[in-house]
Amino acid sequence: MSKEINSKIAIIINRHGMGEGAKELTHTLVKNYLTLLLSENHVPSYICLYADGVKFACTGSNVIEELNALEQAGSKIVICKTCLLFNNLLEDVQTGTIGTMLDIIDVQQNSTKVITL
Repeated sequence: MSKEINSKIAIIINRHGMGEGAKELTHTLVKNYLTLLLSENHVPSYICLYADGVKFACTGSNVIEELNALEQAGSKIVICKTCLLFNNLLEDVQTGTIGTMLDIIDVQQNSTKVITL
């Protein structure tokens, strides 16, 4: 079965983890989630990273491979430039496209479903 892009779904990652708990657990949950999106053919059209979520697209992230694979499968990954600058991470981006909050608003407005992790 080929991987299909659902052009109406946007995934928002605005925290550096998924759920509450130990850092290792919350990072593992994000990794598992992104891996399952691929393996179950649920490739979203967009993945938006802002606030602490931008750290997942940067050097040292445990999900760079998964984000790269989703991007290769057709997801557009938008990373908030303001958040990168605030966290001094602009030079550490390893995947995705640096965008603005207006880009993220456009994604949200043009999606029929927005899922926030």
